[in-house]
Amino acid sequence: MSVSPDKIAAARDDLDAHVRAIVEWHFSPETGCPFWLSYAQQLDFDPREQIRSYDDLALLGHFEDEWLRGGPVRQWVPKAYADEPIYVFETGGSTGLPKYRINIRDFHTDYALYSESLSEEDFPKGADWLMLGPSGPRRLRLSIEYLAQLRGGLCFLVDLDPRWVNELIRAGKMRDLEDYKAHVINQALKILKAHDNVQCVFTTPRLLEALCEKVSLPKLGIKGIFCGGTEMNAQFHRFAREELVPGLAFVPTYGNTLMGLACPKPFDPADEYAITYYPPQPRAVIELVDPKDPARKVGYGETGQVMLTTLTKEFFMPRFLERDEAERAEPIDAYPWDGVKDLRLLTELQESVVVGVY
Repeated sequence: MSVSPDKIAAARDDLDAHVRAIVEWHFSPETGCPFWLSYAQQLDFDPREQIRSYDDLALLGHFEDEWLRGGPVRQWVPKAYADEPIYVFETGGSTGLPKYRINIRDFHTDYALYSESLSEEDFPKGADWLMLGPSGPRRLRLSIEYLAQLRGGLCFLVDLDPRWVNELIRAGKMRDLEDYKAHVINQALKILKAHDNVQCVFTTPRLLEALCEKVSLPKLGIKGIFCGGTEMNAQFHRFAREELVPGLAFVPTYGNTLMGLACPKPFDPADEYAITYYPPQPRAVIELVDPKDPARKVGYGETGQVMLTTLTKEFFMPRFLERDEAERAEPIDAYPWDGVKDLRLLTELQESVVVGVY
């Protein structure tokens, strides 16, 4: 179903207004964060005056990866939130030193918005959840727990250190890797067998496959699977729906510490299991650009590198070139802005990046 041009234009107007508000917030001496206030002193213009739309963010150049690696992390805390309790979350660290992002309530907001897209039939209110995914310093653990609580349930958690998995892979210790995976799956099995109100599961593709080798999730009363990770592609999507969890609701997701959470296009067999994600605009925007010329946005259906912009009062990250690529997808009625189809690691990284349990 095509989306009306008026709806697309209205979404763009909302985005431009949101950009103006976020730029005003982060560059204001009263509310802004030390990093952006210092950055503004190096500019020959006032961002609050010159940046009036999303396109104007190009005046700031590209957000640099290294700005988030190391400290001081408090340089990212807006003055308006200086007295608030601050969370520090890390990225996966699969491409070097982890990046750090502060959070206050953003992860609550992100997952509350996402909750609205979940069917109550497939992810029942009052049902408990199993979180079988990366724990430790990542926001995912707290986010899934909050999602369960928001929907009236409890969240049961498994200890999982994906960096240890990556170390085992790099060292070629495949037997140890299998032992650790078995340990993780055994934790999940104990939870599933002991708590019969667990009806919803978050996990990664590889762990879902390992779990399904041990137990029938439908027989245990599971109704909905919420699944994300770098192994999530059309091939696994088909495998999951047809062989691993046939008949269960299967919701793929794309999210990370820097962006939040993107929603998938509703499943349609006509898409041949390809997955298209739509970012949570205006809180985050994804453009697909030519990796050799990031100033050029690729056309619909063309492959481009993900350029992510995050726009919240807690965190402002303009035009960050991610390590992912995808095909540009057209807006749909539910999400009247661009999406990304068949998301994956950049081609040049696919041989060098260790993705472990993801």
